[in-house]
Amino acid sequence: MSEASTPKPASGPDADAVAPSERHPIGPMAEPETSSWNVPNALTALRIVLVPVFAWMLLAHPDETGWRIATALVFLGAILTDSLDGHLARKHNLITRFGKLADPIADKALTGMAFIGLSLVGELWWWVTVVMLVREWGITLMRFVVLRYGVMAAGRGGKLKTVLQAVAIMLYLLPLPGWAHVVAVVVMLVALAVTVVTGLDYVRDAVALRRRSRTGS
Repeated sequence: MSEASTPKPASGPDADAVAPSERHPIGPMAEPETSSWNVPNALTALRIVLVPVFAWMLLAHPDETGWRIATALVFLGAILTDSLDGHLARKHNLITRFGKLADPIADKALTGMAFIGLSLVGELWWWVTVVMLVREWGITLMRFVVLRYGVMAAGRGGKLKTVLQAVAIMLYLLPLPGWAHVVAVVVMLVALAVTVVTGLDYVRDAVALRRRSRTGS
């Protein structure tokens, strides 16, 4: 066979004719999106499932000591999954779109049901429940609306509000003696005050974010 007929390795312009599998990739391949099937999202889903269970336990047996303790434990277990799923998602880089959407919904559904349930059984003033719900769902809706201007991260005040609400609800759920109920009322009022103040802070931050976005500063 002559030299002219001997096949030569592709080079120069003809290199493009070589099959893609025979060439080295020109840069890193895009990483696939994290699967929604993971432990943090499973914990979030569990918290959502526990909401109707918690509601039934609270409303069906509001005056039975054993049931109230069991109801408080269900609420505690559900609220603890909130801290656990967030920790696992950040530690193992398992943050997903489902988690971002479902996690706050699960939180608001759980605490909202607790406030409504306590008011339905006559243990919490309705005006407290209304203020709490308007603030929680109003701020959540506002954060979605201002996404076009930027992301509003949760601040320390918001985390303190969440802790105070959880503690106050736990104190109301437990069958405490009369003198201890005063402590529950005080903690609930403090939680209410922090809830309102942090809500106003979020509104102020949203207005500032919108103004900066429009002025480009």
